[in-house]
Amino acid sequence: MSRFSAHSETHMVARIGWLRAAVLGANDGLVSTASLIVGVAAASSGKTGILVAGVAGLVAGAMSMAAGEYVSVSSQSDTEKADLARETAELAADPAAEARELAEIYVTRGLDAALAADVAAQLMAHDALGAHARDELGISEHTTARPIQAALTSALTFSAGASLPLLVVVISPVVNLVPAVAFAALIGLGALGALGAKTGGAAIGRAVARVVFWGALAMAVTAGIGHLFGAVV
Repeated sequence: MSRFSAHSETHMVARIGWLRAAVLGANDGLVSTASLIVGVAAASSGKTGILVAGVAGLVAGAMSMAAGEYVSVSSQSDTEKADLARETAELAADPAAEARELAEIYVTRGLDAALAADVAAQLMAHDALGAHARDELGISEHTTARPIQAALTSALTFSAGASLPLLVVVISPVVNLVPAVAFAALIGLGALGALGAKTGGAAIGRAVARVVFWGALAMAVTAGIGHLFGAVV
């Protein structure tokens, strides 16, 4: 039997693995690519140069996000596996001591000693490793690391986010390119903030304000750099 049992209810925490990577990827793709385009456009580059810079930013950013997420989440996964292997060995070597350890955890959560011991014994009889993974190590089915899922999600959502400012570059005249990209990016960021908050069950207004503020700041800084140096960033 798996160390995690099935549960019929669906909670927001079940989405935390892919949601974090999706929101981070889409926001990063939109902000970084829009900021790059605004900075290059502010340096008075031609439309072709702006588009090339944006496409290069999309490709490089998507690969970077995928690699970074895979390495980061793989490290988390390796740590989880090492902890589970150690716990498996401890359970095999001294199950009585592990039962006492689990009971002590339940006592600290409010159970009396006798009930805690009984709960620990029953849970260990059902799934000893699962009980220790969940209550001692804090590892659950919903939060366990999934490197490939995180990497693919980040790369795809980064590309999706970066596509919006690139589309604006294609359809907008150069003279209006900076305000058009900035406006589209802020609208996109607001939509992403609202979508991420709704999907995760968080406050929509706060999420929208947060992503729009930091996106506007990033574009303002890069536009200032482009004006300052007057060259392609």
